[in-house]
Amino acid sequence: MGKTRRRFSGEFKAKVAIEALREGKTLAELASEFGIHPNQITAWKSDFLRNAGKVFGGGEEFSEAEVDEIKTPLYEQIGRLKVELDWLKKKYAEFRPKGDLP
Repeated sequence: MGKTRRRFSGEFKAKVAIEALREGKTLAELASEFGIHPNQITAWKSDFLRNAGKVFGGGEEFSEAEVDEIKTPLYEQIGRLKVELDWLKKKYAEFRPKGDLP
């Protein structure tokens, strides 16, 4: 059997990325210390730097196009469900017994 895939927490990744940013140790030293490949450290460091601005951004901000992209399928689903509900109400009204409550 092959190796099982290891998963690392966000805190661990941030800790490794910060250590890499300090430049107190080489990538090889950090890799042996944390037991991961140097390329992985470089990738986490890049991700950390790319997303550092989001920490002070006050939450995720979406552009208007992204908001529309999220909303469109939801409105379509609401429309389909409304049509289905109206159809079910109509069919129920046709087949319910006369003495039944609405």
